Amino acid sequence: MDRMIYVGMSGAKQAMEQQASVANNMANVSTPGFRAQINNFRAVPVVGDEAATRAMVVATTPGADMRAGPLMQTGRALDVAIRGEGWLTVQMPDGSEAYTRVGNLQVGADGQLMTMDARPLVGDAGPLVVPPGSSLVVADDGIVTALGAGDPAVGAAEVGRLKLVNPLATELVRGDDGLFRMQPGAAAPQADPQVRLLAGAIEGSNVNPVEVMVSMIANARRFEMQMKTLQTAESNDQQANKLLSSS
Repeated sequence: MDRMIYVGMSGAKQAMEQQASVANNMANVSTPGFRAQINNFRAVPVVGDEAATRAMVVATTPGADMRAGPLMQTGRALDVAIRGEGWLTVQMPDGSEAYTRVGNLQVGADGQLMTMDARPLVGDAGPLVVPPGSSLVVADDGIVTALGAGDPAVGAAEVGRLKLVNPLATELVRGDDGLFRMQPGAAAPQADPQVRLLAGAIEGSNVNPVEVMVSMIANARRFEMQMKTLQTAESNDQQANKLLSSS
């Protein structure tokens, strides 16, 4: 009887954990550049004095869905979207690099070009600093030029080039902050000149709302099934107690 309770309890726990990850995907349906978390169940052998064929199920998140999201035109000069594969490079407080597909950019109070969550963009030669009061133009190859008020487009000052990288998807790992980083011990990737940008647009989330909703319903059904197992175990226990007390 105890084993039946344990099976139901562990199954319900894993269903709840996967539901939390699926719910996070659902919550980010409208988040620019978001990559959906892949959710699976995997079999894990039971360690102990049991038969070698015994196994239990564990919810797992093996990685992120790297498919590109839809491109949405905004007309804003500082909105950029990556065409196809590739990543923007941002600098973390400890000086390390992280990678994102979120391209709605801004100019900080100190003149640095950064993301909306205040992560400085990295250029080929370091951080990009914008002259005060200038308007920016981002080319498809990542070159950022600054135009002063009334300046002609010809001869605009070049601020620098965004560091656009394209490491293998298997080399990246998602952090708790939603940014991607290289696997521990891996060197930072070099800039890839093949990566191209689309100005005046941002990439939407690649989460499919219909698929996520179906997954949430399926996880809810799994949880209900495991709870019925616990209820059955409780009912069997009560019947056994009645038989023992009447004997």
